[in-house]
This record gives sequence, C-alpha cells and structure tokens, in this order.
Amino acid sequence: MAEFTFELNDDQKQVRDWLHGFAADVIRPAAAEWDEREETPWPVIQEAAKVGVYSLDFYAQQYFDPTGLAIPMVMEELFWGDAGIGLSIVGTGLAAVGVLANGTDEQIGTWIPQMYGDVDDVKVAAFCSSEPDAGSDVAAMRTRAVYDEAKDEWVLNGTKTWATNGGIANVHVVVAVVDPDAGSKGHASFIVPPATPGLSQGQKFKKHGIRASHTAEVVLEDVRVPGHCLLGGKEKLDERLARAREAKASRAGTGTGGERVKNAAMATFEASRPAVGAMAVGTARAAYEVALDYARTRSQFGRPIIDNQGIAFQLVDMRTRIDAARLLVWRASWMAATGKPFTAAEGSMSKLYASETAKQVTAQAVQILGGNGFTREYPVERMHRDSAIYTIFEGTSEIQRLVIARTLSGMPIR
Repeated sequence: MAEFTFELNDDQKQVRDWLHGFAADVIRPAAAEWDEREETPWPVIQEAAKVGVYSLDFYAQQYFDPTGLAIPMVMEELFWGDAGIGLSIVGTGLAAVGVLANGTDEQIGTWIPQMYGDVDDVKVAAFCSSEPDAGSDVAAMRTRAVYDEAKDEWVLNGTKTWATNGGIANVHVVVAVVDPDAGSKGHASFIVPPATPGLSQGQKFKKHGIRASHTAEVVLEDVRVPGHCLLGGKEKLDERLARAREAKASRAGTGTGGERVKNAAMATFEASRPAVGAMAVGTARAAYEVALDYARTRSQFGRPIIDNQGIAFQLVDMRTRIDAARLLVWRASWMAATGKPFTAAEGSMSKLYASETAKQVTAQAVQILGGNGFTREYPVERMHRDSAIYTIFEGTSEIQRLVIARTLSGMPIR
C-alpha cells in the first residue's frame, strides 16, 4: 500500500510541470475568447489531443497511479488554466468512467476509444444522468428503458438535462429506469451509439460561468439501442434486480427500514468527488495568484497595496484555505486509491470545502483588484463566475453536508 506523503515523486512532478506549461501556453491565452463565444473550444481540444493530454491512455495512466494523487494533480493544473476549457477537455472522462465502472471488457474496448476519436478526428462523449425533476433526488428519475425481447433492443424515452457535451457527443451514456419499483437499484446505464435515431439536443444552456463547456438537454424519443448496449449486460442486470426485490420483500416482512449503511452508488460518488474538489482548487489558486501579483505591483498612497494589513491578511486567508482544501482533496484521493473506507464521508468533505473555498477566494480576488476586478480585462471576473459551479454540480454543498451528517450519525444515505 502506498504511504501517504505530501511530496510528489519525480514522475508526478514531471507530469505536473508539463501540464502547467500546456495550461499556461495553450489554455490561458484562449480562455477569454471561448468564454465570450460560449462555444466548445475544438481547436484547444485538438491541441490537447496532439500532445497527449486528451486521450484515454493519458487518463488511464493517471487513474492507476497507486498514490491516488495523479488525477487531482491533473485536474488542478488544467483548471488553473481555465475552468470552462478544462471541463471541455475532461468532460468526456465522465462518460468514460461510467463505462469503466459498469461495462464489460468488450464494451470498454469498443466504446471508450470512440468517445475520444483520434488526433485527426477528435470526438467527445456525454454522460446523461440529471433530469429536469431529478438532480440531487435521483429517485425521481423518469427516463425509462423498456426491453423489446423480440428484437433484443432497449427503447429509451425521456429528457436529460445539464449534460456536458449533450447533443454534440459522438457517444452518449444514458442512465434510465428499468424497474420503477426498485428505486435507485432499478436504474441502468446504456450506450447510445453515434447517429442513433431519436436522440436530439434540446435546449443549450447559456450559463453564468464555465461558458466554454457545452451544456445542454438531451431528448430521447423512442431511441432504440441493441441489447449489447446495456452496460454490464442483461444477465447482470436481472441478477441485481432480483436481489433488490428480495431485499425489499425481506424488509417488508420484518418491518425494518434497512441497514444503516451507505449504498454502493453513494460510495462511487464519494470516490469521484475529490476530482471536482481539485478542479475548484485549481480555479482558486489561479485567482489567488492574480490577486497576489496585483497587490505587489499596484501602488496607492505611495506604496504597494500588499503593505496594507487589510489586503495582506486577505491574501493570507486565501492561501491558507487553498492549501487546506488541497490537503483534504489529496487525503480523500489517497484513501480511495488505497481502499481505505470513507468513515466520515471524506470525499464529500473535500468537495464541500474546496468548492466553498473557490467561491470565497475568487470573490476576495475581485475585491483586491477593486474596479479592475469587476471588468473582463482581468481574469478574476471570469474565475469568480466559473467558481459558482463547484458548489452545484456533482452534488450541491447542501447535499454534501447532508451526506457528511448522515455518515457521522449512522443514518442511511439514499
């Protein structure tokens, strides 16, 4: 088992420095333009593919780092460059993880390469889970998948929302209800191959922040996919549904409410949330660095404004929160990689603290820059807008607190 350490090894440092250079030289110069255009930055994604940042091989190598620190390190550097472009580069990974977590070896080998395409023909993928009435409350999901046994096809109907790359993706991974009586255990994930009839893009959202990342509704109208597009296969699904029905019948017979334990889906979310925390750390760090440089060079009343205690103490608090957030993210990432249980919802802790830190630090950066911070001539305005998303997606701050509270009390997390 890898020992926990605050020191990156030589390979990790090399990757970090390489990514930092890419973020500084390619992402940052393009950030303002694509934020204004509110379009997917295809040229930047293609550049990322050329150097190997946008590829399955690169993320697989980082994912299997035994310390668990490679993925948060990657996320921090890319989102230090820009949150919107960063999400455009890593958004496909959401769908890829969905296939890796639930798919067979054949499905993984077939579909994940098609999500990325190649250097000459870059593609993206979309993970479609949230719905207009089912965000934090996944039990309210209405998208249905019905099996047509005669044709060995699944028929999908419903509307997904807040889908990164939704509608423009080459491959969509869609979560749907197959057994409404089984609650969240009655959900399954499906691959919707390219150009499948019945799938269309609905509303494209004009967002407050991360505007270089495409976010849209995905509408499914009698979308038919082959049986082999059910992730994990039908036999595995039938076994899972049978266990869920048996457990429900057992609880009904005994009158109990179930064990006070965390379910498997929540454990998966706990393991993925530190990556979002790392994104928030990257944005916060970027804003802090701009504010620090400004405070050192901006003079008022004959001296740099950093000489004023009111400014200096703000910068101290900003740096302290950023370092604390990173340590929480690294701890949770290391725990997930080494199989240590999250007995106090450490994954949610890291995401909660880092996301709230990003909002606070970017707001302080705007304040330190004064009127300049309120204009688009300086990047902290964009960073402040971008930071708002971290307390919303991958579970709102309110949901994180609920998860942590229920974990500490021993209540079941649904």
